[in-house]
Amino acid sequence: MSYPALQSAESLKDAFQAFNELSANLTRSYFDLEAQVARLTRELASARSERLKTLTEKEQLANRLQQLLEALPGGVIVVDKAGRVVEANPVARRLLGAPSPGLSWRKALERVSVAGGDNPHQRLLLSGETVSISVRTLDDGAGQIVLLTDISEQRALQELVSQQKRLSALGEMIASLAHQVRTPLAAALLYTAHLGRDDLTGDQRARFSAKLADRLQHLERQVSDMLAFARVGRLVMERVDVEALTERLLETFAPVIRDRPIRLIVNRLTAGAELYGNPDALLGILLNLLGNAAEALAAGGVITLTLKMPSPGWLRIEVGDDGPGIRADVLPHIFEAFYTTRANGTGLGLAIVDCVVRAHGGQVSCVSVPGEGACFQIDLPQAQVDELLPGGYAGHDTPIGDADHE
Repeated sequence: MSYPALQSAESLKDAFQAFNELSANLTRSYFDLEAQVARLTRELASARSERLKTLTEKEQLANRLQQLLEALPGGVIVVDKAGRVVEANPVARRLLGAPSPGLSWRKALERVSVAGGDNPHQRLLLSGETVSISVRTLDDGAGQIVLLTDISEQRALQELVSQQKRLSALGEMIASLAHQVRTPLAAALLYTAHLGRDDLTGDQRARFSAKLADRLQHLERQVSDMLAFARVGRLVMERVDVEALTERLLETFAPVIRDRPIRLIVNRLTAGAELYGNPDALLGILLNLLGNAAEALAAGGVITLTLKMPSPGWLRIEVGDDGPGIRADVLPHIFEAFYTTRANGTGLGLAIVDCVVRAHGGQVSCVSVPGEGACFQIDLPQAQVDELLPGGYAGHDTPIGDADHE
């Protein structure tokens, strides 16, 4: 064989060998690709199965939640950021008269209800039911959840219990008051009998008439205080401007000390503050405290009225005097009904102060050092606006902070 032919044969042999190696590589690559396709197919099938399982579970959970929402005894309303109804469960649709999606939930509530009395978190529906309202903001800030709870039976029971308590308290009051009424009544009858005598001089008749009038006035105060004490549980609440209340207080109290050697100092640090309460009841207890301070200053002195805000959300009212003060053994009992150290006292004045303050969600206390005067301190929660509630008032749990007396 010639050299060129031999060289051609070797080239052909190398080409076949390269072709075989390439074919083997392609075969291995094909099998590898086929294996990867099979693996990916299994993974996709597994992922699809897991996704279908997850979707099924979510669907089941959604159905379960929907069933629970439908079965809830209370009304549930989902509202968007603008306060428009997005969804409502059957109870909410029944209570609100099937509000249409997109309608403001507050307008939907207002058209089927009236104010719920002294509680801004409650509404009285035109159907006669009373509902309690609570609002929760969603975590993502996308809207709110409004809960409507029918508390008609609960409120009826509370009113019944409250009525029974008032009747019980009134019975206890009447029993406790009987012996106090008996003494001035007996004196009034005695003076009346003396006035019927023909041998009285003009001075004696005038003296007996004055004593009779004094006893009758004492009896009138007893009855008035008893009625005020019994009325505390039925206070009608509203927003009260503190500045306006203070002006009424000063205007009413000014004549009491006009011709007496008593000076009144007023410190007002509550600009724009508002309370949620009964203005007449608040005015009454503040007049009571100022009147007590004036009585303690028989020889003259200084009364200090201070209004301030010791901590966010709270109003503090202090009524102090530089009189003789209150004895240490008397101080723990001053807010007890019918406890008095005065011969003509009813023992209900400070008890009414305590009841009214507690009815407003506050507390009252007294600090006194014999010989250095006394200071009564009232802490009351301020009214705060909650735009989500139709009544406009929100409670709070801000603790009352300590503050130095000014």
